Amino acid sequence: MATDERNFRSSYYEKVGFRSVEEKKSLEILLKDNKTLDKVKLQQFCLRFTVPGIYRNLVWKVLLDVVPIHVDSHKFVMQQREEEYNDLVHSLYFMRIASDQTPKPQLFLLMWLLETGRLKYDWCTQLDDDFYQSLCSISQSLLNVFDDNVDIYWISKGFFQFVDKFYSDVPKLTKCTRNLLEKEDQILFNHLLSIGALNAIPLQNWLCSCFAGVISESSLGKIWDKLTGGSCKILVFVAVVILRTLRRNLLKCLMTDNVLNCLKNIPEETAEVIVNKAIEMWQQYGSLLTPGAGPDSLKTHLPVSRSKPT
Repeated sequence: MATDERNFRSSYYEKVGFRSVEEKKSLEILLKDNKTLDKVKLQQFCLRFTVPGIYRNLVWKVLLDVVPIHVDSHKFVMQQREEEYNDLVHSLYFMRIASDQTPKPQLFLLMWLLETGRLKYDWCTQLDDDFYQSLCSISQSLLNVFDDNVDIYWISKGFFQFVDKFYSDVPKLTKCTRNLLEKEDQILFNHLLSIGALNAIPLQNWLCSCFAGVISESSLGKIWDKLTGGSCKILVFVAVVILRTLRRNLLKCLMTDNVLNCLKNIPEETAEVIVNKAIEMWQQYGSLLTPGAGPDSLKTHLPVSRSKPT
């Protein structure tokens, strides 16, 4: 069962279809402080609940360190962020690396590479890297959610940094995904293994893009709430639930290409079901209710491989 601690009214509202009423009130109380926001409580809220869309921009900016916890400083800090944004764009234009025709996701990635000192002379080759393509997908999804380019860049940067932080653990996350799939649905696992499709499923791209471009933005925000709360473990459950939700079609596939085609273009309605089930499973296995990401959040609750050592 979920580990949420809710009062009687929360349970009642959920039963009659107004689950977000009490949650929204709780968040409004956290944001009501006109001086200092409690970052830890905001992280815990994101881990327990879904952030209402009207507050997501602010909450994500606080948790991704775009703005400080001191509310009085927000206006000044965002003015500085805008100036830095303009300086980065101007620099890329001056170096003829970017222009008005450069797609926004690519522009934001180039800005991040320049700002972090990672931009190389052969930057075109750099952008072809799968990891950086995954980061572009994150910006593309954010462009479909928010309107302000300055906000989008800085929020994108926050997610880039988050992915960059757990990137070294992607092999471990991938292994955990396969182990969990085997535990939850051994028939599907064995089928994908037998036709050689298990290694072809783009798990690394899914994880590095945080499912941007895979799950529709209308549902993706719920998963990214958990990421901003500090849990990369949620991504493992999304991957497993995608495969289990599409299992009927996947079991009919006899070739790897058929499997990959089956995993493309997930309908918005199906994406919503996937996300809700993934969060439920994540909670059942013991969701991370304290800040932090990385291998420590994977050790206790995810199943280990049952394969015998060779």
